[in-house]
Amino acid sequence: MREISTEVIREALLDCVRRACFILMPDVRQKLEESLRTETGETGKSILRQLIKNAEIAAAESRPLCQDTGVAVVFLEIGQEIHLTGGSLEETVQAAVREAYKKFYLRKSLVDHPLNRKNTGDNTPAMIHTRIVPGDRMKIGFVAKGGGCENMSRIGMLTPSVGCRGVVDFVVQTVRDAGGNPCPPVVVGVGLGGNFEKAALLAKEALLRPLGRPAELPADRELERTLLKEVNDTGVGPMGLGGRTTALAVHVKSFPCHIAALPVAVNLDCHSHRHVETVL
Repeated sequence: MREISTEVIREALLDCVRRACFILMPDVRQKLEESLRTETGETGKSILRQLIKNAEIAAAESRPLCQDTGVAVVFLEIGQEIHLTGGSLEETVQAAVREAYKKFYLRKSLVDHPLNRKNTGDNTPAMIHTRIVPGDRMKIGFVAKGGGCENMSRIGMLTPSVGCRGVVDFVVQTVRDAGGNPCPPVVVGVGLGGNFEKAALLAKEALLRPLGRPAELPADRELERTLLKEVNDTGVGPMGLGGRTTALAVHVKSFPCHIAALPVAVNLDCHSHRHVETVL
């Protein structure tokens, strides 16, 4: 049995928030630079150059990549051979998010009730997803999820008869309808299967995978290739102003589902794609 204190978790999560909000991850930077070489439109090229420059300034001056520092989404994979010490895990995560958003002067974007709209003042509560896995390690995944891209996400309870073509059409239409609202070029997380809530969670989990790393299942990898081509064929382009670079990547994560169902969820993320993982 391995012990991990909640203080270690707090420090690790603080660092995840800092890196996600101030530093464009290498996989995202690489995709932006690749897109700059392949983009054919002058407007699109100009925007991509500005996005890269924005990332350079953010890192050099410790400034947020975007003013919308989003909802804090935390994924915890906890090895079943770990013994947590030092207090409540839930309270530790919330305290770390609260401290990070204050310490790093990040915008607080959470309201206490969807209708009353009073700001909580500290960007909590974070959205926490916990899973128990084999082993004695703990993986922390953090996503700073902005409102513009989250608002454009969709879920569809399709019928199996629509097949793969129906899934592709739903995803592509979601990106087309979103236009410039999610600040493209986007990263498209697709959850396929499960049920209503599982599909949405799969789509968000898919965003944590490093850009360029294909899905595990051959059918999912083939779907990713098809979707990326058709999404970029929409011509939405960087910031919705036209071009070949509508998406940097499409990540599909699938799960078994009911014989009468074909759930598909699309979770869009913006060009900053603020995602970080660390392992304790």
